[in-house]
Amino acid sequence: MRILGIDPGYAIVGWGVLDYEQSRFRVVDFGAIRTPAKTDTNARLESIYHGIEQIIETYAPTHMGIEELFFNTNQTTAIVVAEARGVILLAAKQHGLTIGEYTPLQVKQSVVGYGRAEKNQVIRMVTMMLGLEKPPKPDDTADALAIAICHGHSYSSRIGNYYNQ
Repeated sequence: MRILGIDPGYAIVGWGVLDYEQSRFRVVDFGAIRTPAKTDTNARLESIYHGIEQIIETYAPTHMGIEELFFNTNQTTAIVVAEARGVILLAAKQHGLTIGEYTPLQVKQSVVGYGRAEKNQVIRMVTMMLGLEKPPKPDDTADALAIAICHGHSYSSRIGNYYNQ
């Protein structure tokens, strides 16, 4: 299966594409969609939508894992990130991807084995598990790869929170 992992954001959307076969991951590509500060919200959402569409069309994933939203404080940020997440889900749905949604706790548990792991532990494990020479940058990209790993483990065991189109 080819998995697109997404760490949704408004300024930066981390993404990673992995192939998962016989309990092994192979990195296809990864990166980040960046939207410039001081750009109109609608233009930023359009940029995110088209960026996700381009990734889907380029790499032809069959699945997408995406992080569920979790915010403690800033409601304004939560709203725009939720909007960005919406356009990402729309693009995935329009391309027929099977979508899995995961909490940060589920992702950390899947990658590190401990749901309260620190960000640097997740990055270190992603780097090691995928045989990367150096940690992926920005951190949002490492998170997206971790989400793709989580989806591979969860979907193959059929215990994930996912839905088919």
